[in-house]
Amino acid sequence: MNLDDVKNKIKQNLNNNIEIKVYGMRNRNATYVGYISNVYPAIFTVNINGLDKSFNYVDVLTGEVKIKYY
Repeated sequence: MNLDDVKNKIKQNLNNNIEIKVYGMRNRNATYVGYISNVYPAIFTVNINGLDKSFNYVDVLTGEVKIKYY
């Protein structure tokens, strides 16, 4: 999988519900449930309880962010 594949998969699921897991430093992990609200050239945003949180496509590619599509 390359960066274009990641971008296309996320773009195809615009406005669809997802679960997103973020693996942070020092074993600080976070799980969010929301929907992909916008896609931009370098980032995408996920609406979580009415607030947009931005994520980087590269983090999805490297596995630091995992997305489960519904």
